[in-house]
Amino acid sequence: MKELMLDRELHERMAQIYQEMAEDYQKVATELRFSCDGCPDNCCDSWFQHHTYIEWAYLWRGFCQLSQEKQVEIVERSRRYCVDSEKVLAAGQRPQIICPLNEEGRCLLYTHRLMVCRTHGVPATMQRPDGKRLNFPGCFRCQELVQEQYGTGQGESVPRVERTLVLRRLATLENEFLDGKRHLYPRLQLTIAQMLTKGPPMVATPHCERVAKEHYPSEQDKH
Repeated sequence: MKELMLDRELHERMAQIYQEMAEDYQKVATELRFSCDGCPDNCCDSWFQHHTYIEWAYLWRGFCQLSQEKQVEIVERSRRYCVDSEKVLAAGQRPQIICPLNEEGRCLLYTHRLMVCRTHGVPATMQRPDGKRLNFPGCFRCQELVQEQYGTGQGESVPRVERTLVLRRLATLENEFLDGKRHLYPRLQLTIAQMLTKGPPMVATPHCERVAKEHYPSEQDKH
């Protein structure tokens, strides 16, 4: 197994994508006069799963900046989250448990939060590779605002964040992060709690690399 480590360049490019996402999000939120301030709910109890190794590595990089004491505390909360969510899933229900990174209503790794966390709230749209367009209505509070301002039709006039280009850029970075071997690694479907419990992203060395190493060992391997 080898750890997938995020280098400085990819980290900065990820941060740039997130910054542009924040700007697009804020533009739509401003048009809708939407804000999370005073909301009676907390979207950090939503059941989100994440699918890229590069975001896992990005999250882990932020996690390692916390104190050792806080890291131990968060990992323990993550373990409890995993146990509790598995029980809820086994009962055929969707878990609604507060994220282990949430403390007193705030995310401890806010600057390192993942894409799904960043897009939740305002309406959004995206086009899948097969051409089908998907529309996301936003959180319950935002849906109420849309209803008040645009009525039940919620047609093309409703401002939305366009996710398609961002997701394509993320897919490109993911492939670079995995050295162009994205297709060789298992697909991810993990919650933040599962990522933190597992530790940094680790993958088995692809078969083609193992074979090459056996037949053409490096100078370091020879000693």
